[in-house]
Amino acid sequence: MAITNITVISHTFFYLLGIPGLEDQHIWISIPFFTCYIVALLGNSLLIFIIVTDNSLHEPMYIFLCILAGLDISLSTITIPKALAIFWFNSGGISLNACITQFFFIHSTFVAESGILLLMAFDRYVAICYPLRYTMILTRSVIIKIVMSIYLRSIVTIFPMIFLVKRLPFCKNNLLPHTYCEHIGLAKYACASFRVNILYGLFVIFITIVLDVILIVLSYCMILHAIFHLPSQEARHKALNTCGSHICVIFLFYIPGIFTVLVQRYGKKIPPHVHILIANVCMLAPPVMNPIIYGIKTKQIKNSLSHLLFHRKR
Repeated sequence: MAITNITVISHTFFYLLGIPGLEDQHIWISIPFFTCYIVALLGNSLLIFIIVTDNSLHEPMYIFLCILAGLDISLSTITIPKALAIFWFNSGGISLNACITQFFFIHSTFVAESGILLLMAFDRYVAICYPLRYTMILTRSVIIKIVMSIYLRSIVTIFPMIFLVKRLPFCKNNLLPHTYCEHIGLAKYACASFRVNILYGLFVIFITIVLDVILIVLSYCMILHAIFHLPSQEARHKALNTCGSHICVIFLFYIPGIFTVLVQRYGKKIPPHVHILIANVCMLAPPVMNPIIYGIKTKQIKNSLSHLLFHRKR
């Protein structure tokens, strides 16, 4: 009886194709990518510098904003330089381990940002609903513990994805039609069932992003209830103004992500390059717009920036 040995070769190297279908436009597409990346780096770095150097901004609200700015820098730096390398030099080669490392940091940073936005909503809730106990509730030690728990949650929930992908044999196509690595985007190229990856990915979304959104909505329901029971219109206006920037950032962070999920689920007839461009907007929009929103709508930061520019001119 003849015995046939079949050797399955698992790919350990992949090629990110950038935006398939628009290869001839990669140089032009790189211009807004590069511009947005520079704006994100400069804007968030300036925001961090202002908060760190201005003692009047050493309050929980601005500490959380400083952390958010740091996460925005990380999120854009994890994704955009590789995309630019693809656009400029056609350098899309990436090892399996590097690909896994990239999607681990992308997903964990995204989950951490969601946690910080929830923490900022809690900060506004305490400041408006319990103003006299604000400093007693949000002490330095409490802030450190909460922030560390947010980082720990992001790492613990995303870390199993590494092993879920490492167990898969990749003997299919090793060409990835994207500008960065993503968990399911990589797993679907395996020549084995990746159903566990899908189920775990959904589980992570529900216990992090969905839960955070629900708690943020509940927080703002209680905040708005408290605001509309304030005695004076001036007090109500001031309270609403302090929440305005955070609400804008929340919509900017979650809406593109929700739109991307809906497009991937129901937009089967939408060209692949549109999916990829929308996914990149999710990575670029918050890092670019967050410092602009807070710089325009937050009086204390505007004053600090004006003082910094005026002092430099002198």
